[in-house]
Amino acid sequence: MKSITLRLAEAALLGCLAAPCWAIDLAPAPGGRLMAERVTDPGSYAVPSGPWREETGVPAIRAEGRVLRQSWRVDSPDLTTLQILEPLRDKLEASGYEILFDCSSARCGGFDFRFGTEVIPAPEMYVDLTAFRFLSARGPGDSYVTLLVSRSNAAGYVQVIQTSPTTAPEGAPDGETPAETPAPQQTPEAIPGGEIAARLEREGHVVLRDLSFESGSASLGETTVASLEELATFLTADPSRRVLLVGHTDAVGSLAANTELSRKRAAAAESYLRARGIPAGQLGAQGAGFLSPVASNLTPEGREENRRIEAILLPSE
Repeated sequence: MKSITLRLAEAALLGCLAAPCWAIDLAPAPGGRLMAERVTDPGSYAVPSGPWREETGVPAIRAEGRVLRQSWRVDSPDLTTLQILEPLRDKLEASGYEILFDCSSARCGGFDFRFGTEVIPAPEMYVDLTAFRFLSARGPGDSYVTLLVSRSNAAGYVQVIQTSPTTAPEGAPDGETPAETPAPQQTPEAIPGGEIAARLEREGHVVLRDLSFESGSASLGETTVASLEELATFLTADPSRRVLLVGHTDAVGSLAANTELSRKRAAAAESYLRARGIPAGQLGAQGAGFLSPVASNLTPEGREENRRIEAILLPSE
């Protein structure tokens, strides 16, 4: 008969096969299929801790250390998002995690919450903007977990992001941690549309840096825009691909005015692509105003960085 110690060791080994040994196993059951997994060590993650608000955006706690990102597909047309989430929430609470924030769709902030948080790009993760659930939790030792659950007509999707403070592994010099193993990447030459298309496929979004506007203007002028030409090539080559153009501004002026300006700028990019023969069904345009900065608005350089348009790759319908 096996000793209790041996049985515990075997159980721990099986757990490590499903996820890194420092992470809690949150594979959805039954029938969960791992679609993507990436470990960053050290890394950082903005853990959403409340709903999106027009005044503040999505509040977040910055967690640093090891970061595990996973997406899972549950091939079942019958399970609801709550039925998928509930056993995972129960497991977190049984493991000593404190639930920080638990919401569904509109209560999270809908579209604005979805695009204000980190999401693994399609096709590994799918999010229905009108039917998703989100949960964040704090665990022992300042570890964090977030769950994002949604579904298509045929399957459920679960995104799991876990963080744990970094400690040096046994046998490694103090302060050294394993480097991130990069995922296989397609070269830009392998995808029609060049680097813009390659980044969309690889990362799910890309900033169109060569789009420029006069202050307060939403006109692209009469010039040819290289990034939009690449985007048009990409969308023409694969009619199943859909892209959302999202405009962003600096924080000078009111939120309402900046949101409208950012929407008009995204719409200008959309019109450019429509003029290149891209069907309306492959495109969308939204404005985020100054709610998603990538740099400080206290400097001219930071404000210039924040005035941008991003292309976001959406799941095929």
